[in-house]
Amino acid sequence: MYTLSIHGQLLSLHEPQVMGILNITPDSIYSDSRTEAEDDICRRLHQLMDEGADMIDVGAYSTRPGADDVSEEEEMERLRRGLRVVRREFPEVPVSVDTFRASVARMAVEEEGADIVNDISGGDMDRQMFRTVARLHVPYVLMHIQGVPRTMQQAPHYDNVRREVMVHLAERVDLLHQMGVADVVVDPGFGFGKTLDHNYELMEHLEDFHELGCPLLVGISRKSMIYKLVGGTPQTALNGTTVLNTVALLKGAHILRVHDVAPAVEAKKMYLKLKSFAQ
Repeated sequence: MYTLSIHGQLLSLHEPQVMGILNITPDSIYSDSRTEAEDDICRRLHQLMDEGADMIDVGAYSTRPGADDVSEEEEMERLRRGLRVVRREFPEVPVSVDTFRASVARMAVEEEGADIVNDISGGDMDRQMFRTVARLHVPYVLMHIQGVPRTMQQAPHYDNVRREVMVHLAERVDLLHQMGVADVVVDPGFGFGKTLDHNYELMEHLEDFHELGCPLLVGISRKSMIYKLVGGTPQTALNGTTVLNTVALLKGAHILRVHDVAPAVEAKKMYLKLKSFAQ
């Protein structure tokens, strides 16, 4: 059974956690999740919590393919706005900050009380990230990515996607542990430098990632691996998201990162009911 240390308290992952996405951006992949003004942030946050979110992931830099660059100063300003609303409205909820910049992670944790650092680059886009997380003594979500967000989907290539993603994560988990980061969560990085087939091969073999000895986060909410297969857009990809979230739970995912909390909570409840008869 895995736990995460959140400000000295142990958060049990015995049951899967639903992580609600709070985007302080004008250009994230799913338009209904975008917020900028404080009232909109507050409204969106209450929706996530009312629907049953276990934790909140706050991001201020869209990493969808082709997204515009955001300066460090702008990212910090957006995050401060969002994190302050979360801490004011729900001071006890575990909060992760979605950033690949070490300086932004440090600000979010030290100044605004973020509990977890969620890095889509796995330390590759800022070489100070691992040292920073080690000094901050917070859990770290280590995600796999090939390339950088702006161009990652132009021509992703692997000789063996399962092996390469696994080796990449394993090497970095070992390094993080050596540097003193106790709580590492791994994320295969669905949609980040991967073709449709790469994504589904990783999903089919998701349980292999338990060999890394870390909790497993899955983030497939409204991504192109859904709507490019069945047709549609991010706005029409909720049903496919719920299907794949259920698959991920059956394969042992510990955290589901989602735009739509209520359907994920329902999937979690059904999974736990099924599991209760598997003893």
